[in-house]
Amino acid sequence: MIKAGLILGAVMLVLGIGGSLISPLCVPCLAVLAGIGAGYLAGVLEKPLTSGGSAKVGAIAGAIGGAGALLGQIIGSILNVLWVDPQTVMNMMEQLGFPSTYYDPNLIKFSQIGGGVCFGLLDIVLMAGLGALGGILWQQIAGKKTDTSSY
Repeated sequence: MIKAGLILGAVMLVLGIGGSLISPLCVPCLAVLAGIGAGYLAGVLEKPLTSGGSAKVGAIAGAIGGAGALLGQIIGSILNVLWVDPQTVMNMMEQLGFPSTYYDPNLIKFSQIGGGVCFGLLDIVLMAGLGALGGILWQQIAGKKTDTSSY
């Protein structure tokens, strides 16, 4: 489960940096598929004997992968603050219909990083929950075919 979590954590670190440069909303969408993948991969590597064991190793692998996504979102948010001018953010907000009566560049920078952290925490929860689902899917698809006589 640790190996599967670290593999998906490294993948989500890279995808988290790239996705959060576009928008922090992109990474939770990727976390849905990555969470299921982490759970399934944990099942393949660990081969637990029960559905409960599969869900447990999948959830742990998903949470470890989610930590990689959180780190990626934080790094991507910091890069976004460094590369995107706050005036550009205000112009985009005005185009979306949000009033811009109050303009504080520091608040915009804090919001960019804070949003990345919040979405990163959401990634951990999503990936842990869907990792459990991925582990159960492995158990239902391939785990029943596992030979238990060697255990």
